[in-house]
Amino acid sequence: MSESQSPATAPVLVRAAEATVLSDAPGSLITLLADSDTTGGAFTSNRATLAEGTAGAPAHFHTRATEFFFVLDGALEVLTGETVVTLEKNDFLAVPPGMPHAFAPAAGRSADALVVFTPGMGRFDYYRLLDRVARGEASVEEIKESAERYDNHYVDSPVWRAHRAAA
Repeated sequence: MSESQSPATAPVLVRAAEATVLSDAPGSLITLLADSDTTGGAFTSNRATLAEGTAGAPAHFHTRATEFFFVLDGALEVLTGETVVTLEKNDFLAVPPGMPHAFAPAAGRSADALVVFTPGMGRFDYYRLLDRVARGEASVEEIKESAERYDNHYVDSPVWRAHRAAA
């Protein structure tokens, strides 16, 4: 970054070999790309790679950020409010703040998606917490206690539960 560039105006380059890859469950990988501290708060981005049968993310919402999904490969099912949509390769979806959403690979498929939040949310420590929980080094209670800090508020969705049970 040059002296005349702030994090918000500087290019953000993350080489694949240098990206941190975490797992929040068997078959689920989160590749950390850019967090709000490197983007001047403009955005946060990660790659979600979900194997067939992976549970994905349960129903939740964010109060401050829009969450974008761009499917790189496979098929991703996404709850948006009370509707479940299936995104195929090269499909894009923007979920506004306050809208309950969840995601998982479509039945019988895997999914690989670029996920972006704007404005940036400082989410990398949240993903690290999920990784520690998956390894038994932290508790689910710590996730619940972090809701405000990471703006990740879990909700019950009968629509999502029924859809996933049928899949």
